[in-house]
Amino acid sequence: MGLSLTEKLISSHLISGRMLPGEEIAIKIDQTLTQDATGTLVYLQFAAIGLPKIKTELSVSYVDHNTSQEDYKNMDDHLFLQSAAAKFGLYFSKPGNGICHQIHLERFGIPTKTLLGSDSHTPTGGGLGMLAIGAGGLDVAAAMAGYPFYLKMPEVIGVKLTGRLKMMCSAKDIILTILKMETVKGGVGKIYEYFGPGVKYLSVPERATITNMGAELGATTSVFPSDEITKKYLELQRRSHCWQPLQADPDAHYSRIIELDLEEIVPMAAQPHSPDNVICVQELSGQKVDQIVIGSCTNSSLNDLGIAADILAGKTIHPHVSLGIAPASRQVLLSAMKAGIMQKLIASGARLLETACGPCIGMGFAPCTQGISLRTFNRNFKGRSGTQDAGVYLVSPETAAASSIYGEFVDPRRLQGIKKTDYSKYITIDDSLIIPPSARGEEIELRYGPNIKPLPAGYPLKDNLEAKIIIKTSDNITTDHIMPAGAKILPLRSNIPEIAKHVFEQVDPNFYQKALAADAGVIVGGENYGQGSSREHAALAPMYLNIKVVLAKSFARIHKANLINFGIMPLEFANPTDYNRLNEGDSLYFRDLKEGLNSGIIKIENRSQGFSFQARCELSERFKAILAKGGLLAMLKA
Repeated sequence: MGLSLTEKLISSHLISGRMLPGEEIAIKIDQTLTQDATGTLVYLQFAAIGLPKIKTELSVSYVDHNTSQEDYKNMDDHLFLQSAAAKFGLYFSKPGNGICHQIHLERFGIPTKTLLGSDSHTPTGGGLGMLAIGAGGLDVAAAMAGYPFYLKMPEVIGVKLTGRLKMMCSAKDIILTILKMETVKGGVGKIYEYFGPGVKYLSVPERATITNMGAELGATTSVFPSDEITKKYLELQRRSHCWQPLQADPDAHYSRIIELDLEEIVPMAAQPHSPDNVICVQELSGQKVDQIVIGSCTNSSLNDLGIAADILAGKTIHPHVSLGIAPASRQVLLSAMKAGIMQKLIASGARLLETACGPCIGMGFAPCTQGISLRTFNRNFKGRSGTQDAGVYLVSPETAAASSIYGEFVDPRRLQGIKKTDYSKYITIDDSLIIPPSARGEEIELRYGPNIKPLPAGYPLKDNLEAKIIIKTSDNITTDHIMPAGAKILPLRSNIPEIAKHVFEQVDPNFYQKALAADAGVIVGGENYGQGSSREHAALAPMYLNIKVVLAKSFARIHKANLINFGIMPLEFANPTDYNRLNEGDSLYFRDLKEGLNSGIIKIENRSQGFSFQARCELSERFKAILAKGGLLAMLKA
């Protein structure tokens, strides 16, 4: 039996373990990336490990999240990141150069390589034939120090594409269709591998849109083959020497196959407040729209902006619509100017936003009160836009542009005479905002601003623990619920004591005070607890507030690993109905934790209500050792 593309990528980097679904494996990491909202902690952690230089083939520090400089905090962090990159041997992408995922695709990604990033949308690199995985920052710091990355061997789901997209239908509509089928937790423990005759009709940026939003499935990653389309893309980037062919064997085996005829794909939209709440755009026709944004790492490549410009050419956006354009990278912006794309968009009434994550993380361009905002982004969680009562819909650039003309939802197939143009001949290469590693790193001093505080330390596992339930949450709690983004909070990412004041503030404004009042705390969650962003602050800040246990029905992969990395026990109900018996404020007694950690069963007594129950703690030997030490950093130092 032949190997899948995924199995080829993993087997060529396998350090330990067997490629059997569910078994822990360790893989060598070739490249890493960080962005500024997570990067400061990563380099503080790397410095704490004590190595003078990174050990990866290539690592890049990007600045794309906290680019709004309302005071000193963000710029201080940027200067720290630049000094850390120079000292430890990384490339540094300056503010204004664009979004990490787009730039990595353009300038650094290499087919057949592994990439670990401290951002959940790192799987974007799978569009280039990489095994690209999002992880917590501490795992990335460990990878830069030469340690392998550990994960459970995922199932490999084959997605067979046939046919070809029709006019005004796009890659965004493909992944929204898959999200409708699979849901935001359907991909947990899985890798989605794309193959079939339809693949050759998708460009690398289109493939990257699909792999980027594979993160919303909860998937470990998604991957496309490296073929002639990939080769052509790298040639345009003047990196043809990086191309390597990579295909699945004809007789490759998949645990399940999803078949999609691209001819049947229609314009889709994800409704508030989840990426899997998907319906056809046609069903929304006529509903008023207040704001539209074309941008983010998902859908602001050159051809994404090009089709929007062609739709808007010679037209003016509707009087009550505000349209923002955020190119994904400086390369996209320069190329769009050269091709005349930006002129068409600005002439239509669009506003040009910075080449950064911006509105996607609530960093500016927030919707109006109760506003309806159409966005070509990857997430539409409640409040993420910066406006709590806004309704955010995820759509394609075609749907966004068409709707901006009419001021309401419009199926873009309604438009006539629009031809899709390939603008790739206008690609302009300019790496002047990418600073290569310094040859004299040992002489460089790290530049600390006053907002950068020392890392909190974890504590070794105790045998018995009494702790109070601080909060009880529902299913599909995201890391945005736990640790919000936005212009107010993102600048505090380097200051755990300050950012900890905002934990769960959108769910329970009193969480911080309740946690402080308890000697030790427990969070109770439902299914898929911790989905969404890779931000390790959603584990680190609760650890700072003395949260010792998260007890849930199930966990998202990255967040579960982050909890362990910071010494918080992730426990799952042995009997999910016990979730219904627990109340906020209940005092729980955890008995014989060290023995339970080894057996996989934790005994819990609810002392407030007078009953006992059990939780599962099924972890690898490595994860058990990390918890026993009080966290990954403590173990690495040891």
